[in-house]
Amino acid sequence: MGEFVCRVADANGRVYSHVEAAGTQAEARQKLADRGLYVYSVENRSGFVSGMLQRSNARQVGGSDFLILNQQFNTLIKAGLPILRALDLLTDRAATPRLRPIISQVRDRVREGKSLSEAVSDAGVFSKVYSTAILAGEKSGNLSGVLDFYIAYQKVSTGVLLVVVASLVVTYLVAFVVPKFGTLYREMNVELPAATRILIALTVDYRPVILGILAGLVVVALGTFFWSRSEEGGAALDRLKFRLPLIGDTSLKFQVAQFCRTLATLLTGGTPLVAGLQTAADAMDSPLLRGSITRATQMVREGDSLNAALAATEIMPPLALDMIEVGESSGALAPMLTSVAEFYEEEVNLKLSAMVALIEPAILVFMGVLVAFILISLYLPIFSFSITGAAGH
Repeated sequence: MGEFVCRVADANGRVYSHVEAAGTQAEARQKLADRGLYVYSVENRSGFVSGMLQRSNARQVGGSDFLILNQQFNTLIKAGLPILRALDLLTDRAATPRLRPIISQVRDRVREGKSLSEAVSDAGVFSKVYSTAILAGEKSGNLSGVLDFYIAYQKVSTGVLLVVVASLVVTYLVAFVVPKFGTLYREMNVELPAATRILIALTVDYRPVILGILAGLVVVALGTFFWSRSEEGGAALDRLKFRLPLIGDTSLKFQVAQFCRTLATLLTGGTPLVAGLQTAADAMDSPLLRGSITRATQMVREGDSLNAALAATEIMPPLALDMIEVGESSGALAPMLTSVAEFYEEEVNLKLSAMVALIEPAILVFMGVLVAFILISLYLPIFSFSITGAAGH
């Protein structure tokens, strides 16, 4: 008889850790389910401390490597391979070698009898949004569709990363490379082309101003980041983000789709509405939506309908509220929530694909032109000297 550390939720939606005595993980899971508890994870207590240390030291997986991994995995799933066989192939042949040990760990957990979402969550290096998406895909039987949805979301995130990297390159050129060329040309006391004079004036003569502005932006960015870690700050930034043109609406619908998919999965599995709402709220990545759904949960607990409670938050899109109202009145809330999730997933997929198709090339062209202008302006005087010298000979 061993002891297992279990992450569970009760009928009131309270999520907590519990130590259960049992012979096996499956037995511990069954004993908890028999008591009406929703089981998130079950882990042997002897490995719990080392597992927590591993998670605390692990760096979260993301970026283009993770995007390629998801595309490979989704391709294998669409080809009809079982999940375990797909993980076997990726463990040996994933395009990114550094991710293979992590895939091997996930595969071993699945082979032991855990679901894919549990194995992904136990790895401790994947985001909550990703593990929740996998869970929704498993429960709905549409893992491939959910992965398509997540891949589109990743592509936009990669585009944002591209902007950041390109901005850092330009900042380095402007702050350190251009001033050195400016000093060199001034010591040579030669007439410079107009483009070079403009570039040097902006980056040398006004360098203290530019560096001051950059330092101020860094301070603001760091302050905003730490403020966003609080519930109040995160909710305020979410409220601003959801109001941004194009991006805000897409981001909100992505979160709503995730919420509806998770709640539908829980209700289909027999979880009571109040407990399902609280669990779905805990799984939300957005502090604003998490707080709003928590308040709606309290209203439902006091007797309000789900539609009325969500409408009171003034965040949910009107179409989602109308469909939820129909689902409640017809007694088919879980299927209707699934329909809402599928509708918004498809809409977000289309918008994200369009945004990637337009924004990413535009960013590349803009940054390419900017870097080309800086480099040409810097080396144009050198070319002029070379031409003049050759003409003199």
